[in-house]
Amino acid sequence: MIKEWQLPLLITLLAGLATTIGGFITFFVNKNNMKVLSLGLGFSAGVMIFVSLTEILHSAEDLLINYFPNNYHWVVFVGFILGVLVSKLIDTFLPDHVEEDLGEGCDAQCKQTHRIKRAGILTAIAMAIHNFPEGLGTFLVSSQDLTIGITVAVAIALHNIPEGIAVALPIYHATGKKRKAIWYSFWTGMTEPIGALIGIGLLSLFLPQMFIGIFLAAVVGIMIYIAFDTLLPLSHEYGDWHYAISGIMAGIILIWASLLLLHAH
Repeated sequence: MIKEWQLPLLITLLAGLATTIGGFITFFVNKNNMKVLSLGLGFSAGVMIFVSLTEILHSAEDLLINYFPNNYHWVVFVGFILGVLVSKLIDTFLPDHVEEDLGEGCDAQCKQTHRIKRAGILTAIAMAIHNFPEGLGTFLVSSQDLTIGITVAVAIALHNIPEGIAVALPIYHATGKKRKAIWYSFWTGMTEPIGALIGIGLLSLFLPQMFIGIFLAAVVGIMIYIAFDTLLPLSHEYGDWHYAISGIMAGIILIWASLLLLHAH
């Protein structure tokens, strides 16, 4: 039984490590060029939205149609709402505001640096939290169908790269330390294989496909919420809507093309 879990676990681990690739990209980016961060955040949002509403949503429907042949669309819808509610709870406990009072002796540049660093840390925490169900979802899908699992993992890996950039660039911008920026991006992605390990425990307790389908629908809600609530506003803040939209379109086009190539084989 353990051998059956090795490949799905490896797939999930590789998808999670893609955030580290994004962290290494900070070596080639001017830390003061926040327009690159704006494009990266928009790119990540575009990939997350497209993958969620196509691949993951259809996977949830395929798992639930056997249990609810006439009403599976509504079950997926309820799962999506649950995911949005979970994201709202996360947002409540991880507010994105920055304290205005940073103490005496902190000038405008100091406050800006603090704000950027805080944004990077909050982004890292948010990414780590949403990477956890991604990892669980990737593992569960891979354990059911390796072909679909690899497709989802590649899609997640592609958007994990700009996520790694999104986490690393603010940290690098605020601290000037590339190693610290890469370290943050690495641990952000490592929550995915942790999610996979949780998945192994759930499968060992006999996890029905119905639960997996509802969970995947909830993952869609979580990812869509984070894309619109966190990634796109930050993308606009660090650049403007032209950069954000360009990033979104680039993300959708790239992930769509990669999925077409994968399905062609």
